[in-house]
Amino acid sequence: MTQHTDLLPTTVREFFAAHVVRDADTASSFLTEDVVVVDQDETFRGREEVHAFLRDAGSEFEYTTEQIGAHRVDDAHWVVTVRLEGTFPGGVAELDYRFALRDDLVAELVIANHTA
Repeated sequence: MTQHTDLLPTTVREFFAAHVVRDADTASSFLTEDVVVVDQDETFRGREEVHAFLRDAGSEFEYTTEQIGAHRVDDAHWVVTVRLEGTFPGGVAELDYRFALRDDLVAELVIANHTA
């Protein structure tokens, strides 16, 4: 698998940068109106519901986020792998953020445990 961390589409790079610093307003600006986000088996639909998820997810914990990989699946699909370390149960997690883009916006995001 080829790593493309510097070649991520602007939409993915800027969404992720805003998400890491918990700027839900900026992150939401990169979403389609009908966006679908799935995080650990919970589904959020539409920009308003996803904005609330982005604002509140993980807010009860302190943690750091480090991007440890990224790759292109095809022209519309990208995966960013991150390592979280913090005060949540287990203390360490590696997650894949699987992006589907449409018209240079995030149409779908699936956040799941990293698969090697």
